[in-house]
Amino acid sequence: MQTMIYDSDAFSVFQLNWAHHNEQPFEDGAADAQHGGFEIVDKFAQKEIFIEGPVADGFRQRVQSLMAGSPTTDDIDEFLDSFSALSRQNLHAH
Repeated sequence: MQTMIYDSDAFSVFQLNWAHHNEQPFEDGAADAQHGGFEIVDKFAQKEIFIEGPVADGFRQRVQSLMAGSPTTDDIDEFLDSFSALSRQNLHAH
């Protein structure tokens, strides 16, 4: 499932979630957990960035800290621009 969580003139951010079935249950006995990542679309550079795992966890924590301070759109865009170095894939319209 893909959910847009941010959209500005410069960036769009989508949260991607999918169920991941593990053969081994987690310590609490749960055999299923939500996994996913984030897709950051840099509209000006026409690039997309996909992050998952520990990078996505760090991104989520940094977003929570940023949002606690009532940021402006410019603050959020500046934060997202810091991930542009991870962009390797051109955005293609289908």
